[in-house]
Amino acid sequence: MQQAFGLNIPQTLEDVCDPARLALVVYDMQIGIVKQVENGREITGRVVQVLEAARKAGVRVVFTRHMSLPRELMGVAQFRMAMAWQRVKSADEVKPWFSRDAPGFALIPELQPLPSEAIFDKITMSAFEGTPLDIALRDCGVHAFAIVGIAMEIGIEPTVRQGADLGYIPVVVKDACGFGHRDAAERSIAGLEFAGDALFTSAEAICAQLGRVVTR
Repeated sequence: MQQAFGLNIPQTLEDVCDPARLALVVYDMQIGIVKQVENGREITGRVVQVLEAARKAGVRVVFTRHMSLPRELMGVAQFRMAMAWQRVKSADEVKPWFSRDAPGFALIPELQPLPSEAIFDKITMSAFEGTPLDIALRDCGVHAFAIVGIAMEIGIEPTVRQGADLGYIPVVVKDACGFGHRDAAERSIAGLEFAGDALFTSAEAICAQLGRVVTR
């Protein structure tokens, strides 16, 4: 841990794995999203592994869900995004895939939030935009967040970038972050590594580090 002007400046995974200052963000592990990912089962297993380790260590946990607005409330940006992802050329063809009552909107059964954990719904890619995430973490004195879930190239990268801009230290658990397009995901990781704001780790490494916190 580095120090400057009375501040502790974390540099390593060990430095940030303080349950009082670290949160876990489980990004969009929804039924309708996980089933679209080729290695969804493998990612699910690693997300569960990290989640269980975080809970044992007393780390605060937040889940996100991507939500579709009713067509009547979809504005220009929402229609443009939906048309791009649904690969349709007419706004009339857009369907709200992730409306609150749709089966695909729910989190997968393997991930059941505890009463002590929050679920934040969003209509954006970054988990910080338009949600209470920043307010909640900052109010708890959290300065770093680990992120797992799906998908790296769609929403995890924007969340990491915005989190860094907000002053958090993002910890990307690479093998617990799924993707829909491998090349795009690799470009996302390469860009984040080049920027230097985030720490990168594996599910095994962060679980081991959180396990050491529990046994102290």
